[in-house]
Amino acid sequence: MHSVAKLAACLLLLAPLASAQDSPGRRTPSVTLAPVPITAITRGKPGTVELQFRVSSGFHINSNSPKSEFLIPTSLKLNAPTDIVVGKVTYPAGVDRSFPFAPDEKISVYGGDFALAVVIRPLAHVVPGKYALHGQLKYQACDNAACYPPKQLPVDFEVKVEKAKVVVHKKNPAQSPHAHN
Repeated sequence: MHSVAKLAACLLLLAPLASAQDSPGRRTPSVTLAPVPITAITRGKPGTVELQFRVSSGFHINSNSPKSEFLIPTSLKLNAPTDIVVGKVTYPAGVDRSFPFAPDEKISVYGGDFALAVVIRPLAHVVPGKYALHGQLKYQACDNAACYPPKQLPVDFEVKVEKAKVVVHKKNPAQSPHAHN
């Protein structure tokens, strides 16, 4: 059996076991979002919001590019108010690791703390003020022995849309077009 197919078969067999192991006294994987400070963004211009996540100790989650079509990638989906555009989400590079359930395969994972950067662009006519964005981080957590059923973590934060700052340029005093000696 091809090693990727073997890995997928192991993960499919282990997932039901993992959910049965969510019994009292057994630690279950979790991912948390640190409080997100309100980010000021000028209307009509893109701004970046950084989201800080933490994977609980002893667990990892698949990266956004886990290296196998059978593994569930971590992904962020956001819903924004009308006239606020969610742009590119930048995911960190994962760490390549192998695990006892597939020792010959390297899997790209996140563990501990990791950050995602999200580009937000309010359209030029958006009324200045605070706007809430909502969504979810979809992920699949694993430990060294098993993978757990996929989960979704609610992601909520606010941006403060501001008017463009008016920049006043001072002109140099008029100069004579004649050469001075």
